[in-house]
Amino acid sequence: MTRPVLFDASRLVSRNSRSAPTGIDRVCLAYAEWLLAMPSVDLIPVRGRRGGLVAVDRIWFGDLVRDVRERWNGDRAVYRPQDHALDLALRMPLDQRVALREESPPDTPPKKSARRLAAAPRLLASRRLPPLSAGALYLNAAHTGLEDDSILTTLGDAGVERVVLLHDLIPITHPEYCRPGDDQKHRRRLNTILNHADAVIVNSRYTGDELRRFAAAENRRPPRTIVAHLGVEDVFRQRPASTTAPTLPYFLHVGTVEGRKNLAFLLTIWSRLAEVMGEAAPQLVLVGSHGWESEAVLDHLERSPRIQKLVHHVAGVGDDTLMQLMAGARALLAPSSVEGFDLPAVEARTMGVPVIASDIPVHREVAPDAVLVDPIDGLGWLRAIQAAVDAPAAQAARFSPTWDGHFAVVGAALDLPGRATDRA
Repeated sequence: MTRPVLFDASRLVSRNSRSAPTGIDRVCLAYAEWLLAMPSVDLIPVRGRRGGLVAVDRIWFGDLVRDVRERWNGDRAVYRPQDHALDLALRMPLDQRVALREESPPDTPPKKSARRLAAAPRLLASRRLPPLSAGALYLNAAHTGLEDDSILTTLGDAGVERVVLLHDLIPITHPEYCRPGDDQKHRRRLNTILNHADAVIVNSRYTGDELRRFAAAENRRPPRTIVAHLGVEDVFRQRPASTTAPTLPYFLHVGTVEGRKNLAFLLTIWSRLAEVMGEAAPQLVLVGSHGWESEAVLDHLERSPRIQKLVHHVAGVGDDTLMQLMAGARALLAPSSVEGFDLPAVEARTMGVPVIASDIPVHREVAPDAVLVDPIDGLGWLRAIQAAVDAPAAQAARFSPTWDGHFAVVGAALDLPGRATDRA
C-alpha cells in the first residue's frame, strides 16, 4: 500500500535553469529523487499559488529532476564555465595570471527532456489537487510558502501530516547578514512551523538547539524534531585518478558570496599574505554566486592590485569540477560567522582535504577535526593558512553522512517504509 506524499516542488520549479546548485537546492533535489524512487510513495508534486497549492504534472516533474541532475552533476554537465581558464590560471606564471571572467555557455541542441521542460507554461497550469485523506503527508524542504499559515492550515484541516525541513534561523539570530525584512519574514515562517507543523527536520543539532531557543522565547513548544545531517553527493567520495599539481598552492572557498561568509575578512588576510610572501603567496579560488551585500568582496577584487592576480572568483561550477578543485587545494577555507550546516566543509572532510574553519558551534559538530579559528582572529587565520602552505597536512578521508543515511532516519520517523529503488 502506498502513502500519498505532497512534495513542495516550488523551489526546484523556480530554479531549474540554474547551472549549479546552492546548498538548499541540493537538498530539494535529493528529496525529489528519493520520493520519486520510493515504491511506498504515491508522489504528488505541488507548488504554491495564491496562498494555496496546485499540483504539478508528475511526468514533467520527473523530467525536470533528471535534467537538473544532469546539469548539476559535473560529469554530465551541459556546460561548466571556466574549467579551462581556471586550470590555466592556477598553472601559469604569476606575471601572466589574470582575473577570470564569466563566459557564455555554448549553443547546444536541446535534449528531449529540455524540450519537454520548455513546455512548462502548459504543464504548470493550475491543476486541482486530488482529494486528500488522513494519512497523506506534506513535505516542504525549502522554507517556501510558510510566510503565512494558509497552506499548513488547509492541509491540517484535511488531516494531512505536515513536515518541514528547517535549514537555519540565521535571519532571526543574525539579521545583520540578511536583507532588510528577512528577519520578520523568517519569524513568520517559524511561527507557522510552531503553530501548524506536525514535525520538523533539522540539518544539525545546532539548528535544533536554535529552534528550541526561539520557541522558548515565544513561550511555545517546538513540534517533534528529527535531527538528520545532510548527505554528501557520491562524487565527493572519490578523488580524481590523476591531478596535475598547480604551479603555486591554492586554497578554496565554496559558497554564496555574502556577508555572513566573512569573505571580506578573508581577502584582507590574502592581502597580508601577498605582502609578506610576495610571489610565493598562495592562490585563493572562490566558488559561488553573488548574494546579499557582496559589494565589499567585489571592491577588494576590483580595486586591490595586491590580490587581483591571486584571487579568482567563479560561478556555475559542476560537481565534478568542484571535486577536482577540492582535491588539489591545500585546504578548504570556511571562515563563516554563522552556518546552519556547512555542506562544503563536510564534502572536503569526506575527501580527506584539510579544512580550516571558523570556531562556531556547527563546525565543531560537523567538522570536529578541522583547524578551528575564531572568525575574527586575523593572526590566527594568517598562521593557519601559512602553515598549510608550508607543510600541507596529509589526511585520510573521513566518514561523512550519506543521503541514504539521512533518508533512513527521516523515512523511519515519518513512517515511509521501504528503500528507494533507483535514486540518482
